[in-house]
Amino acid sequence: MDSDMLLAVAETCPEPRRDGPAAKGTVLVGYGAVEELTRYASAPGWTVHVPGHPVEVRRAIMGALHNGEQAYVHVSAESNADPRTARGGFEIVREGLAGVVLAVGATLDPVLRVTAGLDLAVLYASTVRPFDEIGLRTAVLAADHADVILVEPGLPGTSAREVAKTLVHVPHRLLALGGAEARDEGGVGRAVRDFLR
Repeated sequence: MDSDMLLAVAETCPEPRRDGPAAKGTVLVGYGAVEELTRYASAPGWTVHVPGHPVEVRRAIMGALHNGEQAYVHVSAESNADPRTARGGFEIVREGLAGVVLAVGATLDPVLRVTAGLDLAVLYASTVRPFDEIGLRTAVLAADHADVILVEPGLPGTSAREVAKTLVHVPHRLLALGGAEARDEGGVGRAVRDFLR
């Protein structure tokens, strides 16, 4: 699958043009670089995309160029089986009341597998900056418990500050999983079950 994600980058990035107008946006692509993802996620003024499927890679790059964004696109070796429709905001993939899981990029399919049978809402994000505060807050307030499980390919806690800012007036608990631990499906499943009330 890793070749599909990289192929999507190669097919989508335009060739530099010497004649005619240049692309409006600036797009940097990082492959598997979790430290870079974490760095750009904390840099002001950057849009940060974490696509989980080759179709989403193309959409992120073309959208950033078209909209004149200063964007970082994080591509990983993993890929979800199907593309999602989330564009800028968080997409509700599964309803649930016991808490909220925010799965970023290619962590979605493993998250869906390890939370099968649990009464958890699952949100999907392919764009983490800007952070969809309304989407997260709405899902948390609809749940019986304000428990948030963040699973992202960046370093653990990459988006924890954004979650805390979003829920500053909502007493909540947060479990932040990232990096190699987010790719360990068994470990994620155990951590989620241990975290739940």
